[in-house]
Amino acid sequence: MRQIVWNFIAVLVMVVGIVYMFEIIDLLRRVADRPDIGFGFVLEMAFMKLPNTLEIVFPFVMMIAAMITFWRLSKNSEFVIIRAAGVSLWGFLTPVLFVVFLVGVINVGVINPISSYMNELYETLNYRLKTKNPDAVLFTDKGLWLREAGEKGNTVVLQAKSIHQQDDDLLFLYDIDILELDERSQILRQVKAFMAVLDKGYFELKDVVVFETGKPRQEIAKVKYKTSINLERIKENFIDPTAISFWHLPDTINFYKKSGFSPLQHQMRFMSLLASPFLLCVMVLVAAVFALRPNIRKGGVMILIVGGVASGFVVYFASQVIYAFGLNGYIPSVMAVWTPILITALVSISALLKLENG
Repeated sequence: MRQIVWNFIAVLVMVVGIVYMFEIIDLLRRVADRPDIGFGFVLEMAFMKLPNTLEIVFPFVMMIAAMITFWRLSKNSEFVIIRAAGVSLWGFLTPVLFVVFLVGVINVGVINPISSYMNELYETLNYRLKTKNPDAVLFTDKGLWLREAGEKGNTVVLQAKSIHQQDDDLLFLYDIDILELDERSQILRQVKAFMAVLDKGYFELKDVVVFETGKPRQEIAKVKYKTSINLERIKENFIDPTAISFWHLPDTINFYKKSGFSPLQHQMRFMSLLASPFLLCVMVLVAAVFALRPNIRKGGVMILIVGGVASGFVVYFASQVIYAFGLNGYIPSVMAVWTPILITALVSISALLKLENG
């Protein structure tokens, strides 16, 4: 248990360093013609992007750490001694799988919320880079946020704290906040309303309050607000599931259910996070198939290492393809998330049973 944890940390630090270096190089290329951007901003932005990349490579990091651990035990003949002492292969793997599962739980429960927050900060910094405004705010908090192009190069940002769809074409939004921004994301006017109905290119706002610089506050009972937003645009612009913390996903799923929209993407994201500790354990089983050998001195170590890494990539690629089928509704979401894990686990266990018998 101790060895695999230390190997995991060592591989993770190495991967983080490599990814961080390439992110910095890519950002330096992007800001080469921006003398207003300092190196500190580049370092901060690259650091905030790390969690997104690491989430992809996390299973591979665990598999490589397991392969290193098992290879060392086999090379030093410790595995042979453990087996000769009467400990079965499964008695040997049980504590390893336990600590790996624990790492997966910590990743989902503790690291994922931090990762989601850092992802939000990265999107804010990226938005400031694009708008050339160091004080620009990216509107990606919980709820419904939409952005559309206004007149004379201005931008209109809309937030609704709750939303409800009636029939196929009638949409009700509650607690509306509309911000009209200039080209540098400075607020020109703010429109608040208790409710809005989306109907044929207009928002019918009710109980409206308008705030505008240099003018007194206006209160209007009812007004029409022109918009290019439609029902399909709203469906496409809901929050990205990867930017939502594991602990907030159930509330977000309920929000979309009450709104009348499909929460499929968020449900699959939630299930994939629940399944991630089991995926890490499966990657350890794959590593055990290729790295646990009673007599590693016979050679063929490089073939085993390449085979293990290639198998990991095949598992990841297949899981992404099946996940895409689930997102598009071709197969049930539960099957899309759990099928690759179950198949890989069964194949790995079968191979390990053969190793146990021989």
